[in-house]
Amino acid sequence: MSVNIVAFGNERDVLSEDSQQSSLMWSYLRRSALISEIDSSPSAEHARSPVTTEYQACVFGNVRLVVHDCPLWDIFDSDWYTSRSLIGGADIIVIKYSVNDKTSFQDLKDSYVPMIKKALNHCSVPVIISAVGARKNAVPCTCPLCTLDRRSCVTTSEGAQLAKEFGATYLELHALNDFYIQKYFGGVLEYFMIQSLNQKSSEKMKKKKKTQKCHRVQPPQLEQPEKMPILKGEASHYDSDLHNLLFCCQCADVAFYSEDSSKVVEAHKVILCSVSHVFMLLFDVKSPADIHDPSILRTAQNLFAVEAGAGPPAPRGMPPCSVPVRVVVKDSVFCSCLSDILHFIYSGAFQWDRLEEDIKKKLKDSEKTEHVLEKVKCILKTPGKLNNLRDCRSHQIKRLYNTSLRLFFNTPVLADVIFTIQGATVPAHRAVLVARCEVMAAMFNEYLYTDSCCPEMYQVMRLQHICELYIITQLQSMPSRELASTSLSIVSLLKKAKFHNSDCLSTWLLHFIATNYLIFSQKPEFQDLSVEERNFVEMHRWPSNLYLKQLAEYRNYIHSQKCHCTVM
Repeated sequence: MSVNIVAFGNERDVLSEDSQQSSLMWSYLRRSALISEIDSSPSAEHARSPVTTEYQACVFGNVRLVVHDCPLWDIFDSDWYTSRSLIGGADIIVIKYSVNDKTSFQDLKDSYVPMIKKALNHCSVPVIISAVGARKNAVPCTCPLCTLDRRSCVTTSEGAQLAKEFGATYLELHALNDFYIQKYFGGVLEYFMIQSLNQKSSEKMKKKKKTQKCHRVQPPQLEQPEKMPILKGEASHYDSDLHNLLFCCQCADVAFYSEDSSKVVEAHKVILCSVSHVFMLLFDVKSPADIHDPSILRTAQNLFAVEAGAGPPAPRGMPPCSVPVRVVVKDSVFCSCLSDILHFIYSGAFQWDRLEEDIKKKLKDSEKTEHVLEKVKCILKTPGKLNNLRDCRSHQIKRLYNTSLRLFFNTPVLADVIFTIQGATVPAHRAVLVARCEVMAAMFNEYLYTDSCCPEMYQVMRLQHICELYIITQLQSMPSRELASTSLSIVSLLKKAKFHNSDCLSTWLLHFIATNYLIFSQKPEFQDLSVEERNFVEMHRWPSNLYLKQLAEYRNYIHSQKCHCTVM
């Protein structure tokens, strides 16, 4: 037997200077007296998915224990299929957070707990919510009307209320020591392990008794259908695509200049505005009244100046909007590091330490380096929040960057392209289209030189894989009764998949038809399969002709013996 534990969330104290702080699950595995044979080497799964770490060990002597530790909630945003699979295979779920990171707790409560609830789909999987760390406020106030310690710390009542709404067990672990890990957290976790093993043992006994009820001639064994082909998706190139856009400067609509009128670098409004409210003010996406933060307004006014009409005249035949807006950088030291800062922004990784190192090498002056980094913090500042180094180093910014570009999806704000689709218009941004789609990049270049373009496939393979995965997931979730009555033509879907060269989806659909042979063979659309497709389905059909023949012979035998088998 085995027990599968899935742990979500980052319990590391963001206010702590200890960057080597052990994780909750690893601390438990090392300290528990019941755990043995721990495999802490990086697994193949971890190598393929760096946001998930897998540990394997033995518990209670010979029970296999598998732990998946997912410290980044990004897995729900970027790979929902994997996250749902992890939850579906879990015997116990552990949700952990730092009591000193109120922002992460709020995201957990508002966004990710509902996702986990939906994935569980009313399954009775025990959930442990662990609040880790000692609150940094010296004396927490117990007055219900006081909000003194509620901005930066998560209170006990907030954590307990979340556990109550989730139907989970709530634990507070003030330190990752022997008492809290081995006796407190470990005691609760091991209780749920025993419950899970008892349930699995009971289910195994029930199956065993069921197979022993009929002692006469056994019915033919129905083998499991063939495994469906696994659809392997393409890794995301989101960050690198936007970073490469800065290098090629295609569709740039902003040109930064120094005060002596020499050009520094070109950029794109939509990318800059997706990261910073300072740039939103600069390019009139938002007004000062919308932001309600005087410090952001001061940063925009003191650091940049937009020179209206100061750019060169548009070349003949090119629309005026194609001429980049000229922005003067008032701070000469900041201007000298602007290319490094833009690489930092466009990369999407927000590697603050690397930016700090690059600027130190360039300036070779600690005061000037601190001055430039402070300006970058001001540019990245969120309205109404304090500006600190912890936010700049946090993974929260990466998630904010990846999601904030969605604010410009299907809106006319900064849009410079309009698609007309069946009478409806969809605004878009050339910079994003060019960065994410090679064919779009070639098409816009071809259009600029020839005033025409030919229809082509758009070669956004990751988007195609996501669509394929969505179709497969929806079909797999349909029960047999719904498959039999649905008006959706699976054969027509198969034809469309082949027409669009979706080999993975078309192969999967053929296996799907073969696996549900008794349903689809009764539908009129079954006759639309080609000879080659029909042969494939007949060869891989489930149940097979041999099984149906053996079942008919068994039924005839039972009838001739005039006896009744409880299995039938």
